[in-house]
Amino acid sequence: MGTLDGRVAVITGAGRGIGREHALLFAAEGAAVVVNDLGGGNDGAGADSGPAREVVDEITSAGGRAVPNTDNVADWDGARALVETAVREFGRLDVVVNNAGILRDAFIAGIDESQWDAVIDVHLKGHAAVLHHAAAHWRAESKAGRHPRAAVINTASASGVTLPNAGQANYGAAKAGIAALTLVAAEELERYGVRVNAIAPIARTRLTLATPGMGALFAQEVGEDEFDAFSPANISPLVAYLATEKCQHTGQVFAVQGGSIQKLQGWTVAENTETDGPWTVDNVAQRLDAWA
Repeated sequence: MGTLDGRVAVITGAGRGIGREHALLFAAEGAAVVVNDLGGGNDGAGADSGPAREVVDEITSAGGRAVPNTDNVADWDGARALVETAVREFGRLDVVVNNAGILRDAFIAGIDESQWDAVIDVHLKGHAAVLHHAAAHWRAESKAGRHPRAAVINTASASGVTLPNAGQANYGAAKAGIAALTLVAAEELERYGVRVNAIAPIARTRLTLATPGMGALFAQEVGEDEFDAFSPANISPLVAYLATEKCQHTGQVFAVQGGSIQKLQGWTVAENTETDGPWTVDNVAQRLDAWA
C-alpha cells in the first residue's frame, strides 16, 4: 500500500468493470481519484450518475479520496472539464487512465454509420480528447518550471492488436488506433515529463460478456479457492505500477490477463524482397506468390 501516495488520477469508465477496479486499487494505494463514468449502457446510450457515485462512496467510506465526474469523454469540452475537475478538486493532475468504452458490434457489410461513429468516438476520440487536455496542462506545468512526473495509461485491446475479432471492425480499428496514439504521445510528451503506455486487457466485463462467442467463456463459474483468471481485478496492479513515479516504461503496449503480462511488439518485417530496377506486375506476383 502507498505506491501512489500523493498522486492525483483521472480514470475514465470507472463506474464498473475494469475501471472500477482501477479506481479502488488506486485509492487503496494512496491516490486521489476522479471517478469518471457517463453511466450509459453497453452501447453508450443513456446516462446515469449512479455508477460513478457508488464507486466514490466505496472509496470514501474506506478512508480514501475521490470525487465523481459524469462528463462525456467523447466531447472535447467534456474532456477538458474532466481534467479541470482534477486540478480544481485536488490541486494537480498526475495520472490519466483512459478506460471508457462501448460496443456496437456489426459485420462490415451491414454496419451503419452510427454504429461506426459511436465506437470510434468513445474509444479513439475519447482517448485523444482527454489526452489532449491533460497534455496541454502538463505542458503548461513544465513551462512554468514545475516539472511533472506524469503518466498516461491507455486501453487498447487484443481485438485491435493481436486477435482480430469478426464483427468488431469499429472496435478493433479504434483499439488499434489507440495503440498507435500511445506510441506517438510517448514520443511527444516525454519532453514534458510524461510517460505514455497502453494495456490490452482480457477480463470479465459487461462488454466481454456481451461479445458473441466469448460471453460463455467469461461467464464460467470459478470455485471458491480457485484463481479467477478473468477477474477484472487482475488488470489493475499493472496499471497502478505504470502510474507510479518510479516506473520507467514509456511507449509500450502490455497484454494482461489473469496471471500473465506480456510486452507486445508492433508490426515487424516478416518477409522481404527487392529489385534493382522498376517492378512489374509479373515479377511482383512471382516474388509474393512464394509467400502465400
